[in-house]
Amino acid sequence: MEKDQIFEKSRKENKNQDIYEKEILKEGRNIGAATAGILATVFFVIQILTGGGINYGLYAVVFSIPAAAFTVKAFRMKKKHEIFMAVIYIIFVLLLSASHIYNLVTSQAVR
Repeated sequence: MEKDQIFEKSRKENKNQDIYEKEILKEGRNIGAATAGILATVFFVIQILTGGGINYGLYAVVFSIPAAAFTVKAFRMKKKHEIFMAVIYIIFVLLLSASHIYNLVTSQAVR
């Protein structure tokens, strides 16, 4: 197989998308998710230290990112590990969301 044929086959397999660009986008998403986690932690700690209580909603949002990622991987790859991680993250997000909503409903804040 000649070089041009190999490149043509690769382009078809990757639907004319640049593999290097895809890797950069993937790295950008990972860094973005990590940044969101760090920022949520900073806000979480500041809110606790200033007497604002615990905001579980921040972490529900942050953990929904890997929950969605593992869910997509689980559907596409059908691997036990991916399914297990998706279920764990989804349960965690649901618990955090329920805690946040419960705190909102039962808070004594002036409305």
